Amino acid sequence: MSVLEQRDPAVARLSFRVTALCWILVLLDGLDLFVYGATLPGVLADEGFGLTAVTGGTIGSLTTFGMLLGALGSGIVTDRIGRRKIILTGVVVFSLASAACAAAPSVEVFGAARFVAGVGLGGLLPSAIAMVMEYAPPWRRNLSVTIVMTAHQAGGAIAGALAMSVVESLGWRSVYWFGALPLLVVLPVVHLMLPESMTYLLARGKRATAKAIADRYRVAIEPFEPERTERRPGSLRALFTSSVALTTILFWIASFGGLLLVYGVNTWLPTMMRANGYHLGSAVSFLLVINIGGIAGMLVAGRLADRFGARPVAILWFTLTAAGVALLAVRMPLPLTYVVVFLTGGWLFSAQTLIYSSVGTHYPAGVRATALGWVSGIGRFGAVFGPWLGGVLVASRLSGLGFAVFAVAGLLSAAMVALVRKPPVVEGAG
Repeated sequence: MSVLEQRDPAVARLSFRVTALCWILVLLDGLDLFVYGATLPGVLADEGFGLTAVTGGTIGSLTTFGMLLGALGSGIVTDRIGRRKIILTGVVVFSLASAACAAAPSVEVFGAARFVAGVGLGGLLPSAIAMVMEYAPPWRRNLSVTIVMTAHQAGGAIAGALAMSVVESLGWRSVYWFGALPLLVVLPVVHLMLPESMTYLLARGKRATAKAIADRYRVAIEPFEPERTERRPGSLRALFTSSVALTTILFWIASFGGLLLVYGVNTWLPTMMRANGYHLGSAVSFLLVINIGGIAGMLVAGRLADRFGARPVAILWFTLTAAGVALLAVRMPLPLTYVVVFLTGGWLFSAQTLIYSSVGTHYPAGVRATALGWVSGIGRFGAVFGPWLGGVLVASRLSGLGFAVFAVAGLLSAAMVALVRKPPVVEGAG
């Protein structure tokens, strides 16, 4: 069992510390990820740089392919070397890559730097989610995960705000320089304050270290003890036992559709909306609004998931996302468009997050990070495909069809989550 059942104030304080630190890190993850879509119109307008729409889509896909590799690798490695090391390494990698993007002399160097950034981003997110889930009390586990994921959307909102405020005056490179600051400002604080996963330490036989952490924060060590069957962490084979094999496949397909939708929309929304007749300022502002909607949606979804379960809320949210994205293909009055974009963001990002929450209740703690890493990693195939497909459709002047394609992806994910069986692992166990 990896969480404490009693409502102990010390447990709440430790959970708050871990959640707050991971929130900051996921904020930086979201900022670095969504800054590409936010600055893309400005990069495309920089004739001296020479980026085309098709190449822009390819670079977006390179970023998510890097995230795929980072997520798949970290999903297994984090259960072997610890969550904390993977999280800190991810911050170093994507911060340095952001600086490389800012200084890139060519499209090729820029694309390579975005790929490297993706590796760091992909490694950080599933490890941070697994850490938050471990330390969160069971009665607010889903809410804790969605609270952390609001940081992803806050990062996207900041990326949109930065693009709106500084790209025209200081150039698109200035936003990437901003993305390199965490290496100097945030990393030392997190290194000092973020504890290692006690479940990982106990599974690896490092009981003295785990006991030292428990004593430091005045919590009991016993509830973090992994089950005997979970003492060999990081096993991919454990995702294909008879009880969870079908569940694993369904989650993978659902994550594919969800991340195709998330990254396709985030990369191309400003450009597609501009092609739909909106001027540059309002087109970029849609990225800000959709991410603000995502923050609100996360908080609502987390409370609903703790009450009704993550799976049924995910099904509803993906269905509503599909309807909202399809509606964006219709030219509406600007105020109404903002409302639709806000609501779509509220459903879009939390729907994918609820997949992660659902995964946490279907697998034991010893392989939970592996399951999360592979659900996130396999889903990155959709994230790779989405930006590339969006670039092809925009270059072919078929932005309206792009909205329809992304809506179908939402329906696919809803169907896959609906087919997932009840979790074989008791909620709160592991």
